[in-house]
Amino acid sequence: MAVFTKNPVSAPPAPPVRETTGHLLLRAWCILVLFLAVSGVSWNLAFGAVAGGAIAIASGIVTAVLWAVLRPAFQWRRLPWVALAYVAYAALSIAWSAWPSTSALTWLLLAITTLQGFFVAAVLTWREIIRAISSALKWAIGLSLLFELGVATVVRGPIMPGFARPAHHYDPIVYWSRGNLFNSGRLQGIWGNANLLGVVALLALIVFGILFAARAPRRTMLIVWMAVAGFLLIRAGSATTFLSLAAVVVVLAAVLLMRTTKKPAERTRYYVIYAIVGVGGIVALWFLRKPLFTLLGRNSDLTGRETIWAKVLKRAVERPFAGWGYASPWIPGDPHFDRWIIDHGQTVMQAHNMWVDLFLQLGIVGIVLMAGVYLAYIWRAWFFAVDRPRWDLVADRTYSPLTLLPTLVATVLLVQGLAESGPLILWGWMFVAMFSFKLKQAPLIGVGPAEVGAAIERGDAVSIP
Repeated sequence: MAVFTKNPVSAPPAPPVRETTGHLLLRAWCILVLFLAVSGVSWNLAFGAVAGGAIAIASGIVTAVLWAVLRPAFQWRRLPWVALAYVAYAALSIAWSAWPSTSALTWLLLAITTLQGFFVAAVLTWREIIRAISSALKWAIGLSLLFELGVATVVRGPIMPGFARPAHHYDPIVYWSRGNLFNSGRLQGIWGNANLLGVVALLALIVFGILFAARAPRRTMLIVWMAVAGFLLIRAGSATTFLSLAAVVVVLAAVLLMRTTKKPAERTRYYVIYAIVGVGGIVALWFLRKPLFTLLGRNSDLTGRETIWAKVLKRAVERPFAGWGYASPWIPGDPHFDRWIIDHGQTVMQAHNMWVDLFLQLGIVGIVLMAGVYLAYIWRAWFFAVDRPRWDLVADRTYSPLTLLPTLVATVLLVQGLAESGPLILWGWMFVAMFSFKLKQAPLIGVGPAEVGAAIERGDAVSIP
């Protein structure tokens, strides 16, 4: 019988560090939280606005209880204070809001979304966050494909919210799904909106691609999921998403090129080139918008968005400094929004531009605060992606593909924000809050109290995500 010496030269063999059941359940909750944010309005379409709101509030209560019980380690001084200032100012706007009930309700959802983003960033490591986002996106796009398949094969026609079949023909904008899977029409997924499906499919393509580059397990399945995401992106036919994809490609190329530099002077030269190309691209896009959007199947005023912006700005300039009061999204039942702006017979619930929406709701102060949020986020995300990881004298550590995600997500949100108000709510704001928190608490993957403090990080530090 083999025995250990009383004076061993190394530690006795032991099984590898494994996740505890509690941590597995915690990560499962984070995946559910992320899925609730990503799936967005699908809950309202399936079960009604009251049920959707109840689910959001209940999830926020559970997260608050978990935070109080777990008390995850984080540094108070390194909180994203600009983002918190924006949330606080939105709450303060209830005092002068022209629609106080709408402001109070939508601010509650904003506070819950912020709490959820901070919680996920506090209890999970960088590797776990990206894996959790990947799992949530798989559920979202997988259910979207199954939903469209079910409508096309079982219903064989359009379907209304609440799983009801239309009694007669309606404007296609009111259908939850138009049953277009087997024809050339646009798909809408569980969101009932092709633009929302398109941007989530793009986000999924980015996350799956990053995990594939990081040599994550089950790479064959990642290829399958990328194919599904690419298929849904194309079938959504969202012009804004296609522009976001082009911007992501440009930014990704810029980051990879920046990683090849050896001296600061080389970066300066590239920054000048990027600035010239960026300004030139914006000018060209504006003057060539008519043929470009015609090519993408849209008219030059972004499918009526310029008309919406004009009406919103006309009201916004009446209270330019502090705004009319927070309201993201606009609640159609509120008299101030009901039938105010009509599109295809339906009350519009957003300004279709995050900055125009902010100007209406929170005025110039709100725009400045949100600009500060994105400036701080993008600044940290950019150097998180382009700087070689270093915390000691070792200066030749390899780059991690995982560090690309915050920068690419910021790119998607900024482009989407030009034609949608989505970045102000749901997963758009949650990802900004989550990454802003994580970038300040853990500016390096696997290093720092916010990373090492998680139990699973001991295993993640030596394994592939």
